[in-house]
Amino acid sequence: MSNQRTAPKRTRVKKTNLPLGEVYRLLEPGPVVLLTTARNGKANVMPMSWHLMMEFEPPLVGCIVSNRNHSFRTLRLTKECVINIPTVEIAEAVVGCGNCSGREVDKFSVFGLTATKASKVAAPLVAECYANLECRVVDTRMVTKYNLFVLEVVKAWCDRSVKEPKTIHHLGYGKFMVAGRRFALPSRMP
Repeated sequence: MSNQRTAPKRTRVKKTNLPLGEVYRLLEPGPVVLLTTARNGKANVMPMSWHLMMEFEPPLVGCIVSNRNHSFRTLRLTKECVINIPTVEIAEAVVGCGNCSGREVDKFSVFGLTATKASKVAAPLVAECYANLECRVVDTRMVTKYNLFVLEVVKAWCDRSVKEPKTIHHLGYGKFMVAGRRFALPSRMP
């Protein structure tokens, strides 16, 4: 008798055509974060959903910042930022930051966010976020063509009292979900 489990039979579901403009909704990469930048003494904050981990150590993060966003030019010039990870408690402020431009609005003031001094970069931390990652741009080769920044996390902060952070995830068209039930399966990965 074998000790191996038999995989459950899965039913194939009939699929229909999906418009290419909706593909991003299927590959939601992780929590919505707040990207902060600063230049000439003026800080800005923007929500960002398009990011990914690229390496463990040193921690590298890839992120897309549209060249239409106010933060793009600052990030490109200063080559530093902070990735702030909010939870559902400040979801309305996060979405509000995405519905206006830092060219015209001081988002920290308007949405009640607290900018605190970072230790390694000029961009501020958002105090209301449960984690903050101070970053420096390490590769700009993909910026011109794809608006892809490769960032190295040079300092990380986390509120360890938050055991299961309820991060928010953008599903497109004004729809979000909150990180849900966690479970563990055997893994050989660290």
